Amino acid sequence: MNNKPQLLIVLLFTSLLTSLFYKQFLGLNLFIAESAFFLWLAISKQIKFGERIQLITALGFMLTGLFTVITFSAFSIASNFMAMLIFVGVLIYPETKSLITAAKLSFLNAFSSQFRFLKEISNSKFIGNAAGKFIYKMSIIFIPLIIVFFFLIIYSVSNPIFDSFTYKIQRFIADNVWTLFKDLNYQLLFTFMFFLLLSNFLIMRTRSARYISSDQRATDELTRTKQKSWINISLTSLKTEYKAAVFLFFCLNLILLLLNCIDVYWVWFNFEWEGQYLKQFVHEGTYLLILSILISIALVLYFFRKNLNFYTKNKTLKYLSYIWIAQNAILTISVGIRNLYYIEYFNLAYKRIGVILFLILTLYGLYSVFRKVRYKKSSFYILRTNAMAFYLVICISSIFNWDNIIAKYNFAHADRSFLHLNYMASLSDKSLPSLDKPLPDLLRIDSAQNKLFPFEKIYLEPEEFYNRIQIRKEDFKIKWEQKNFLSWNWPEYEAYRILFLSKSSEN
Repeated sequence: MNNKPQLLIVLLFTSLLTSLFYKQFLGLNLFIAESAFFLWLAISKQIKFGERIQLITALGFMLTGLFTVITFSAFSIASNFMAMLIFVGVLIYPETKSLITAAKLSFLNAFSSQFRFLKEISNSKFIGNAAGKFIYKMSIIFIPLIIVFFFLIIYSVSNPIFDSFTYKIQRFIADNVWTLFKDLNYQLLFTFMFFLLLSNFLIMRTRSARYISSDQRATDELTRTKQKSWINISLTSLKTEYKAAVFLFFCLNLILLLLNCIDVYWVWFNFEWEGQYLKQFVHEGTYLLILSILISIALVLYFFRKNLNFYTKNKTLKYLSYIWIAQNAILTISVGIRNLYYIEYFNLAYKRIGVILFLILTLYGLYSVFRKVRYKKSSFYILRTNAMAFYLVICISSIFNWDNIIAKYNFAHADRSFLHLNYMASLSDKSLPSLDKPLPDLLRIDSAQNKLFPFEKIYLEPEEFYNRIQIRKEDFKIKWEQKNFLSWNWPEYEAYRILFLSKSSEN
């Protein structure tokens, strides 16, 4: 595309985004904006559906955008932001082999696209050559002035003596310069400038030859390289490294075998909860075990990074590595069982869901390490496949309305699992229908909780929880009724319908 249409599209898209988001909450406007962008890409034939990775990231981008309307959570919005960054990177280089390369290209493009816009507009006949150069020069001057003014404020606040020296400058700015712009609509201006930067990022895409060249050279297959050491010490020889690796993995396998036997016996089949908090059992234990699994993966990758893969007598080390990977998979399952016990006795929470997702990725990571050792794969293969697995898990996870799932599950299991009312009261507005329990029900739940969990009373009382939810309901009603269709989202609409429309129709 030549410069004139691109500049026009940038300005049109900036205007569209500003009209969609100015004085609006996130909601349907986000999906409309992303659909417009996707439609423009399709019409201008910038999407190559023949490229598998572009097809996956395009679907991920659009589906996570749809999920922001359907589930409307911070997680789904963050997932959509991640999907957008990856998708833009793939648009820059559709033939990319790895999402990591796409992420690097996208990150660099966030800055380089702004400079390209300034350069293009200064040379464009679209606004006139003279006007373009003036805008370009002003932008170069304006940015340093903003930075200078920013540091001036910081130093003035932090140092009273410096503040007294610069007082006259500050008064001059306040009395003269500021008055020139006092009638400007700064909210509209900042909204427009933000979406101008975003539009540049999406449309004025730039390439990095270095990252693309690195991606083109990368391969899944490991190749044997002959390297001469700068010192001739036997400890650095291949055989010595092989013996050291065999000894290390043999010892580590024995230690881990003992730990796994204890876990299988105690955690898998003979665990009994005796009313304790399970803090050490789950929190400290889980974090340390996860750390040990990550170190275990790093050890295998270290020893199978180069020519040890091609050593003809490395079967023993390979078998020890397979056992080591399998034992770490068992350890991962043990961590999962610990987490399930925690959920069984202390209900659902975001961290416990996060642990499950992390363990799924860990098991896949162990599988990819096994394939690397067996089929002589490169480290690039590990990064490429695990990046894709991470991307897919995050995108799929954004489908679910986790707040509502947590609220419904925890109240449904309140007769046998600990119900943390403080945590429940912090869930988002879309879960209010599930949190809006009659006070008699809350008192009954509290009575059952006191028998099951005679902990020190440091949590919300049922009456206080009930009052908080009632106040939140009224606040939510006011906020929802102030929104227009651009800020519409399904879960809050459904919450409003259940809380207010259904009850009013019944009356």
